[in-house]
Amino acid sequence: MKTSQEFDSVWDALEDDPIKAENMKLRSKLMSAIVERMSQKKLNQNELAKLLQITQPRVSALTQGKIEEFRLDTLINLAHRLGLHVSLNIAA
Repeated sequence: MKTSQEFDSVWDALEDDPIKAENMKLRSKLMSAIVERMSQKKLNQNELAKLLQITQPRVSALTQGKIEEFRLDTLINLAHRLGLHVSLNIAA
């Protein structure tokens, strides 16, 4: 008989390593905020690429949610270029 497990997030369910899961949670939140801000700007992908100082295919990867293609520091840089402020809360 299978027993069901409950997880705090989808990343906890997908990642066996809690460190990787935490990293994915942070990247996911940041990527969502970036994509939302990009949508608000009402720019095409080429214009967004210039603003973000990345290529159009990278903009496409962002909009498609290809989280594995972006490191946390890269996402922080992109957020900053979109006028977003990123802060970090650390809890024990």
